[in-house]
Amino acid sequence: MSGDGRHIDAFLEMLGAERGAADNTISAYKRDLEDFSAFLASRGRSLEAAELADISAYVTASSQAGLKSSSRARRLSALRQLYKFLLAEGLIAADPTLGQIGPKKDRSLPKTLNVAQVDRLIAAAAKRAETANGPDQARALRLHCLLELLYATGMRVSELVSLPRNVLTGDSRVLTIKGKGGRERLVPLNVPARAALDRYLEWLSAHDERATSTATRWLFPSASAQGHLTRQRFGQDLKVLAGEAGLDPDGVSPHVLRHAFASHLLDRGADLRSVQQLLGHADITTTEIYTHVLEERLKKLVQEHHPLAKKR
Repeated sequence: MSGDGRHIDAFLEMLGAERGAADNTISAYKRDLEDFSAFLASRGRSLEAAELADISAYVTASSQAGLKSSSRARRLSALRQLYKFLLAEGLIAADPTLGQIGPKKDRSLPKTLNVAQVDRLIAAAAKRAETANGPDQARALRLHCLLELLYATGMRVSELVSLPRNVLTGDSRVLTIKGKGGRERLVPLNVPARAALDRYLEWLSAHDERATSTATRWLFPSASAQGHLTRQRFGQDLKVLAGEAGLDPDGVSPHVLRHAFASHLLDRGADLRSVQQLLGHADITTTEIYTHVLEERLKKLVQEHHPLAKKR
């Protein structure tokens, strides 16, 4: 393994062991850093020998390749953290990322669904769960349960599909979710979500021996390498369901439903801090992407109730 490869592996190991970084985060950092290492190699340089000019050239090349500003910012963040690590380990004398200005992030609004569209999606899932037979019933009940849980809690899809069976112990009205960085939070379950979960568990107990054995610890067991349903499989099932509900499958995904959860809460008066806690955001600035919902509600409030609004 090259010196660059050893440095990257050591850095990623530190991220997982000391900072509790999620697997997805580590994978993304690995791709970014290996891409940068390959870029340096094309210039006859290594991670240890890189200078500010190399960092700037890489950021420019990423822009010319058509990468979004958010992707370029993520790449630069990965480089800064790597070089901070190498400096602390005494492997370099100076940080070459110092002085590099990052790209301005686009403040794009998240894609979401309105309440009527979510209702249509859930209704399609419920209908499928009622009418499916045989092996199809298992997937139908599971999909309905997943959809109700996702919209009721706003969980990340990775959190949802990897829920352990022991999450059901204790108060049935709430779930304890272990999110990014190992942080735990409580999310409440509404009545429809609990009902869909009960129906799914009842079928699982009666038809799937894994439900009563110690062979699995997952709430949504699967034959996948992970032992639980994959987020890709859930995403695919959701797009098929969207088509059945008369929605554009390209506009429906687990992440879109997480956005819908947050947007609909804010639209009905929830405060930003509470939504932050429910979503599991470590920093409220991440949640502030949804402030457009609050702004629209305030505009509507003024237009409908201010005595001078209708005179203008």
